[in-house]
Amino acid sequence: MIKANDPALHSWIEIAADSEFPIQNLPFGIFSTPDRDPRVGVAIGDYILDMCVLGRQNFFELIDLDPNVFHRPALNDFIALGKPIWRAVRNRVSELLRNDNDEISGNSNLIRECLVKQSEAEMLMPVKVPNYTDFYSSQEHATNVGSMFRDPQHALLPNWKHLPVGYHGRASSIVVSGTGIHRPKGQTKAPDAEAPAFGPTNQLDFELEVAFITGKETALGQSITPYETEDYIFGLVLFNDWSARDIQAWEYMPLGPFLGKSFASSISPWVVTLDALEPFRVKGPEQDPRPLPYLEFLGSRHYDIHLEVLLQPHGGELSSISHSNFKHLYWSMGQQLAHQSSNGCNLQVGDLYASGTISGPDEGSYGSLLELTWRGTQPLQLQDGTERKFLKDFDTVVMRGYGEFDGIRIGFGELKNQVLPTV
Repeated sequence: MIKANDPALHSWIEIAADSEFPIQNLPFGIFSTPDRDPRVGVAIGDYILDMCVLGRQNFFELIDLDPNVFHRPALNDFIALGKPIWRAVRNRVSELLRNDNDEISGNSNLIRECLVKQSEAEMLMPVKVPNYTDFYSSQEHATNVGSMFRDPQHALLPNWKHLPVGYHGRASSIVVSGTGIHRPKGQTKAPDAEAPAFGPTNQLDFELEVAFITGKETALGQSITPYETEDYIFGLVLFNDWSARDIQAWEYMPLGPFLGKSFASSISPWVVTLDALEPFRVKGPEQDPRPLPYLEFLGSRHYDIHLEVLLQPHGGELSSISHSNFKHLYWSMGQQLAHQSSNGCNLQVGDLYASGTISGPDEGSYGSLLELTWRGTQPLQLQDGTERKFLKDFDTVVMRGYGEFDGIRIGFGELKNQVLPTV
């Protein structure tokens, strides 16, 4: 049987050599057009394959699913069917798109009905997110932040290398790429001020992250091991956890992130499956001290995914300001999810788990302006000659991510949002 990740596969659809959506990817998302209500689509080259149309045409009749599951405004019902169904559907789509298959390619009317240009579609939130957890799993990022705000000799807190630190975030303010992000207001306190003040943040920042989406529930009281977690993870998205650093710094003690984070987080619209990312498995960093047994694992559980952040001032040039990699994380997705469930917290379909800021070992790989400008003390130089300590109104932040094998690029598409003035 030909595998959907086989680098020798080619589609009957013309796809650019550097496309992030070759036949080996096939990510899932939700889209609409003026004449199509929200529904499930699969990205292929510059097109979207309308899964609702294929379902109505009985192309999935050998798979145990209701074809109406593709006529939904979110992926939740589809991913709730479980990993065997996700895999069977992706394999079937791969089969239909291969250049040696004419089930679709031999029917010009069907081609027109089931293929939509991405440029003519609106991408929507791919899932309805019931719960959102943000982790703090990059040792480089945690060390940088600890060095800025605490003793550099004790940058990591005592618990950091024993468990994946995280907090429960605000699910309702997660938005899709393309959504404007209004500058939030909040309390801040300048170091030389006697009392706090209320107003717009002066230290708006991005955080370069990757998030995974769960597609399987657990019962309250149930826990899972790192080895079981891959059956629970549907796929990955790029994630920008917008942060108001001055608001966060004042409110942080003693309970942690709140209004400095909850105003907005954004995700890329295409969910790339774990199956598509299989070629990019790598071993993570050595963990010392050895994790407790419930977090231990063997094998390659990290992923080599190149990450980039670009910043564009209003009317200005796009500047690449950071290059990082998902493999830099100290704690893997499996360990994060195992830890989340270890106290019996019940997982739900559509839950979103973000990695925390992903920073690499050198300055050019830092995943936030907080680090890139070292808390604003070293302004960042952009292509047009302007400087940034933190984000200004009408700046646009773009995040990209992809893996490459045998000349094939498996990507996420862009995560792009513009900063808007305070409401």
